[in-house]
Amino acid sequence: MGVRRLTALDVLILEGVAVGTSTVQLAASLYLSRQGVEYRIGLMLRHFQVANRAALVSRAHSLGVLSVGAWPPRVLPEFLET
Repeated sequence: MGVRRLTALDVLILEGVAVGTSTVQLAASLYLSRQGVEYRIGLMLRHFQVANRAALVSRAHSLGVLSVGAWPPRVLPEFLET
């Protein structure tokens, strides 16, 4: 499965999910609605072909999208859409 580049918003959401940030907290910090955050997460779940947030983070790690050995995990620059 090829990994498409992520938008800056998707990067922020994926990094938030990776550290356990709730939907409500993500929505508030990104000035989005809760439904907007859930929509973006849903798109990433489908793209990464996973069923839930834990699997999303696991798949992102296994594909090399998220940094290894650092906390908090960050999306590597080569996966950011320019």
